[in-house]
Formats: sequence, C-alpha cells, structure tokens
Amino acid sequence: MVARPVCFISTPSSFLLDERVFPFLGVLKLPEILSRAGMPSEVLDLSGIKNYLDVVSEHAKHTDASCFGITATTPQFPAAVAVAKTIHAVRPDARVIIGGTHATLTVAGMKYEKKLNRSGRAHRAWRSLEENFDVVVSGDGERTIFAALSEDAPQLIDADDRKHANFLRDHDEELESVFPARHLIDLDSYQYAIEGVRATSLIAQLGCPYKCGFCAGRDSPMLRNIRTRSIDSIVEEMLLIYRSWGIRGIMFYDDELNVSNDMIKLMERVARVGRDEGIEWKLRGFIKSERFSDAQAQAMYEAGFRQILIGFESGSARILENIQKIATQNDNTRCMDIARRHGLKVKALMSLGHPGESSETIADTRKWLCDVRPSDFDATVITPYPGSPYYDHAVMLEDTELEGAWVYRCKNGDALYQQEVNYAEEADYYKGDPNDGYVSHVWTDALSRGDLVAERDGLEREVRHRLAIPFNPSRPATLFEHSMGQTQLPPHIFRLSGVSADRGRP
Repeated sequence: MVARPVCFISTPSSFLLDERVFPFLGVLKLPEILSRAGMPSEVLDLSGIKNYLDVVSEHAKHTDASCFGITATTPQFPAAVAVAKTIHAVRPDARVIIGGTHATLTVAGMKYEKKLNRSGRAHRAWRSLEENFDVVVSGDGERTIFAALSEDAPQLIDADDRKHANFLRDHDEELESVFPARHLIDLDSYQYAIEGVRATSLIAQLGCPYKCGFCAGRDSPMLRNIRTRSIDSIVEEMLLIYRSWGIRGIMFYDDELNVSNDMIKLMERVARVGRDEGIEWKLRGFIKSERFSDAQAQAMYEAGFRQILIGFESGSARILENIQKIATQNDNTRCMDIARRHGLKVKALMSLGHPGESSETIADTRKWLCDVRPSDFDATVITPYPGSPYYDHAVMLEDTELEGAWVYRCKNGDALYQQEVNYAEEADYYKGDPNDGYVSHVWTDALSRGDLVAERDGLEREVRHRLAIPFNPSRPATLFEHSMGQTQLPPHIFRLSGVSADRGRP
C-alpha cells in the first residue's frame, strides 16, 4: 500500500450551465475509506474551474501524492483524459487511476460485445481508457480502491459483478457508515436552494432496476441492482449535514426514491426527526410515476418535500412503449393529479429523439405538458451513451450514404439513427446550453438532426410561454489567474485529510 497521500480528483463539467450546484459524492467517500485504514488523502475539486489544467499541473508539481484517482461520467471523460495527460507530463512516475460511470459502462459494454462475439464501439472506447490511465476500476470503488493502490495492480479491476467480493450489497458497512467527506471540499461554494433554503445532495440508495432504452447502466449490475441503506444511516447523514453546515435542504439524488418498499417509513422518520430536533426540512427528489400513491405523497409532504422530479420522458403512448418506460400516459397523468392533491410541485423531465419520434409524437408531448401543467420541466434531445441499450445494442449501418452511422431498432421496427461520437474528445451532453444552441447526434426516419433541434426549441418556447415558466439562470466557470508562472490557488481547491475518521467537522 502507498504511504504518501492519494490525490482524488473531481473532474470538471464544463458542459453544465453551472458546475457549482452539487458536489460529486462518490469520489468523496474514498478519502473516508482510506482515512479509516490510516492512509492520508487529498481532494482536488475542479468543478467550476475554467483553467483546470493549470491547477492540475501546479498541484502535481508540488504534491507528495504518488497516486491520482479520477472519477468521470461520459460527458466528463474528455476532461478526465486531459487531466491524466497533464499529470503524466508533469509526473511520469505517478499512477493515474480512473473510476466512475464511464469506465464502468465501457467495461460493461465490452462484456456485452463479447457475448455476441464481436468487437465494436465499447472495445474502441476501452482503448481510450487503456491508453490514458494506468488502472481502470469498473464497479464500486469503496473496496476496489485498495486493489487499485497495490503495487501489483492490474490495469483493469472489474468489480461490476454481483459475485465479486468488492460488489456492495444492501446495508454493507461502506453504504451504512461511510459518508462522503464533504469537509474536504469547499461546500459553501456550492450554491443550491430548495424553496429558498440552502440545500445540498445526498444519495440514500444505489441503482435502478428498470430497462429504459436510453438509460446508461442497463447491462451493469452496479447500476441496475438496487442497494439500500438503513433508515438510521440515511437520517444520520442528514443530521450530520445539518449540524456541520447548517444545511436543512436535501436533494435526494437516488434514481427513484419510491422503488424502495421502505420509502414511506423513511419519510415518517425524517418528519419525526424534524419535529424532535426543530428542523424544518426542505426536500426534493426523483420518483417513478406508476408507483406513486397518495400515501407516498402525503408522507413526502409531511417530511418536507415541496417538489418532486419525474422522468415522464414523453407524452406519446408510442414513444413510451418504444423506450420500455412501463409507465403509461394515464399513469403519468394520475401521478400529476396525486402530486397536486398533496401540494407537491412537479418538475417534468422530458426527452426527444427516441426511436419512432416524429412531429406528431412531439406534438403529443407538447399537448400533454400543457394539459397537466407541471411547475417546471426540462426538454432535451437524447444522447446515446455507452452502457445504454440505444448505444450498446445498436448496429452499424451498411448504407454507404450513412457511413459510420449506427441504428437501434425497437421490436416494432421503429429506428433511432446515431452519429458516432468520440467520447474521449467530445464533451457531448444531453442538455446543452440554450444560449449556444442544442446539438443532436441522433435522428429518426421522420426527423433529421436539425429537425429534432428545431422541434425541441419550439416545444421549449411554447410550453414555457403557455405555462409562464422562466428559464433558470446560470453562473460561468471561475478563472484562476497566473502570476509569475504560479497558479493562484485559493484554499478550497484542495484539502488534505488526516488519518482520523472524524466526519463531524466541516
């Protein structure tokens, strides 16, 4: 094992409208894990830093760390590659480890391709990992971090398997008692509010069992299997956040809160703790529409929820069937009615560009939104990411006019065509920036790439106008300046953790 500090890096997300909203929590659990083993670590939080490579270069020159652990989603992957190259240029002797969803989903895609006895996009994506990183971790990192730091670490550590010893299960200690080391970042620089109350994020359970075609992780056990925490653990973390930072707004970043059978019990406990401690919680989170009930809504409101987010995706019955959403339009409308009865606002998360999408299906979505009148909504053009059925199950087109394009087909024959994207170089993101314009890498038989962007823009304008919903403001990235060749680093850019397991101090 290493004796020198391990430097964990939170990769920037320059594609976001505002990076300083929610910190990345997964990577913040690892310093706590090492701390309990008596191993020091530090966190380099690059979120919202415009000239982040300057920061990485300067820090790599002066840190005692010999190992650098990077986490990255697929949209963050180009930045992760740039960070790794910068570290290797300054410190050729350093070990650079990558984990997170992009690595996990790429490896899952490779395993899927091997089952089909083919080498396709996932294998090409692996080459970008293989060329730029010394160790690649697929799956949960809480236990695999020790294998990644060992002197004889292999280049690939694949723990994304329910049979693997490092795969986390319900109520494992790493889920129950290891909370993200939020004290190692400048949490005060993250600005988010729920109903005007300062808030931050928390993950109460891992995984989602559903099979939506656009969603990454459907072939990854780590992301497909639900792993739960006890109610005691979740409430303990909420209280820690409140007592350490005075934050009483919590965004539950679970995929779907109400897939847990204990969701109502959790809400009842949160409400009781709030009353006993004199804390007026302000809460927000995601739910699955067809599972939503009056009892859930009432318990959520009493706990402190005032808004919920729901991935309705489409107002078209045809599209809902094509994406294997399970929820029907009637389920979604009923869900809106339940929320309204119990005083819960709803942010509707909608997406365009699915197999079979047409002007008619998008008109169905526009009409449904205007009929049910959510308090807010997102409308996005989908991006097939590695790990999603749209990406992994697609086949290359033979048509010479569409050379390099891929197609995913539903059982009914509806097709989704995809332009090949080099995710090691292009920071493609499903939301984009409304100020610069959306970009579509997909098209259907009825709508071209340009048509999809125009339809999305038109839906956004019309529905926001009719429902009087404004756009959300954003903040630009921060630029830290050079002076005589030295980057001026404010204290919060990195912090060194000690070897104690004291989680209670910000």
